[in-house]
Amino acid sequence: QGMEYGKAVAAPMEVEDERVKEPLKKIMRVATPKDDEQHGANLEKEKDALRLCKEKIVAHELEMKLIEAEYTFDRSKLTFYFTADGRVDFRELVKDLAGTFRTRIELRQIGVRDATKMLGGIGTCGRELCCHAYMRDFVPVSIKMAKEQNLSLNPGKISGMCGRLMCCLSYEAETYAYLNRQMPKVNDKVTLPDGGEGTVQAVDILRGKVKVITFADDEKQIEEYEAADLKFRRRGGKDKNNSDNLTDVDDIELSGELAALTDDSDTVGRQENRNKNKQENKGGKKRNNGNNNNNR
Repeated sequence: QGMEYGKAVAAPMEVEDERVKEPLKKIMRVATPKDDEQHGANLEKEKDALRLCKEKIVAHELEMKLIEAEYTFDRSKLTFYFTADGRVDFRELVKDLAGTFRTRIELRQIGVRDATKMLGGIGTCGRELCCHAYMRDFVPVSIKMAKEQNLSLNPGKISGMCGRLMCCLSYEAETYAYLNRQMPKVNDKVTLPDGGEGTVQAVDILRGKVKVITFADDEKQIEEYEAADLKFRRRGGKDKNNSDNLTDVDDIELSGELAALTDDSDTVGRQENRNKNKQENKGGKKRNNGNNNNNR
C-alpha cells in the first residue's frame, strides 16, 4: 500500500520455502530519527482523522461503525476501516473526507473478526486475543469442531469477543477427530472383554476410557473400561480396527443463534478478493476499450 514503517521482531533466520509468501517486500532502509518522528506524528494524525471521520459519519447519517484510521508512512493515502451490516453508499462521505484531509482516501469494509483483530482485547482464557497477538490469517471454524471436543453448544461459551466461534476450537480439532475414530459413541452397543455386552453411557476421549452400562441378575451396573479392550461397531457399520472407514461425527442442525456463529472470518476477505478481481477485470476492459478506440 506504499511505504510503511515497521519494527523488526526477530533476527535473520532460515525459513522453509513453503512458508515464504510471495512476493517478499523490500526493506528500504533502517529508520532514522527523522523517520521515528514522522511515524509518531502519523499516529497522532490518525487519532484526529478517526475522530473527524466519526463526526462526518454521524453528519451523513450512515449506518457504519468506524474501527481504525491508517496513514501510509508518506501520508499519500489515508485508509478508514469500518464494519456494517450491509452495503453502505459512502460516496459523499469520501468526497467530504478528501476535501478535509487533502490526500487519497480509501474506505474499506471488514468483518467482525478482522475488526476484533485490529482492536485487540483479553479472551475468556485470560490471555491476549490470539488474532491480535500472533495470528496472520484466520482459519475456518465450525460447530462440528465444538461437538467433536464434547463442548457445550451454548453460544456464550464457544464464541469469542467478535461474536463468532473461537479460533482456538481449531487448535486440537485434528487430534480430537482422530481420537473420536478410536472410540464408540454414547448409546452404542459394545462387547466386553469377558464376552458380555453393554451400552455406552459416557466417553472420556483424552483418557481413552468408556463407561458402560451392563445388567447382571437384573441389576444395572456401570463400569469403566479401556476403549482398546472393547469391541464395537460404529454407526457406519465398520469395525473399530478399520479406522479409515469410520464415519465422522454426525452433523447437527443449527439453530439461528448457532448458525450466526459459523460465518467464516474469511467471508469478507473472499468478497474483497472478488471485488479486487472485478476491478482488475474492469481495468483490463477499459484498457482494451481504449486500444480499440485508438485503433478506430
